[in-house]
This record gives sequence, structure tokens and C-alpha cells, in this order.
Amino acid sequence: MLKKIKRRYLALKIDSEEAFSSKEFMDAAWGALLKLYGEYGASLSGLKLIDYDEEERLAVVRVAHKDVEAVRAALASITKIQDKPAAIHVLKVSGTIRALCVRK
Repeated sequence: MLKKIKRRYLALKIDSEEAFSSKEFMDAAWGALLKLYGEYGASLSGLKLIDYDEEERLAVVRVAHKDVEAVRAALASITKIQDKPAAIHVLKVSGTIRALCVRK
């Protein structure tokens, strides 16, 4: 029998004067994971973009529940996206997307 994979959803705020595409954001996130944990460690995270708002600079990503802290550490290590200053802040962590409710 297959074991169900538990997931967590992270609401993120991109703190930057610039606006970035979802691809630029995810490239930075994966780059940070790879730099800190290597290919194997990054692959365990199960990082996936669920929603992205370029104007509001908000994102929702899904990760494996056991790797939430690793992903948070990797995101915190980001200082630049596309050679432009940026920081990523975790607004909320939840077991469901509905519970995040970061937009009003």
C-alpha cells in the first residue's frame, strides 16, 4: 500500500523593488535549494508553485511536510533574483491552501 505524502503550503511575500515572473522566482528558489542541499536534498522537498501574483509579489508553494524547515532556510538565503536585490518572507504555513487566505 502506498503511503500518503503529507504536504504543507507556504504563503510567501517577495520583498523587492522589482517585479519578477513566476519562472524567475522558481529558478531562484530551486537554485537556493540546490546550493544548500544538493540535487538529492532539493528533490526531496517536492517544491511546486501553486499560485503566483506578480503585481502583489505573493506566491503560494507546496512542499513535503518533512522539508518545510529546509525550504524556509533556502528561501531565507535568497538575496537576489536575476541579479536584483530581493528577499523572500514566509507569511504563513498551513496544511491546506484554504487556511492560508493571504489575499483580501
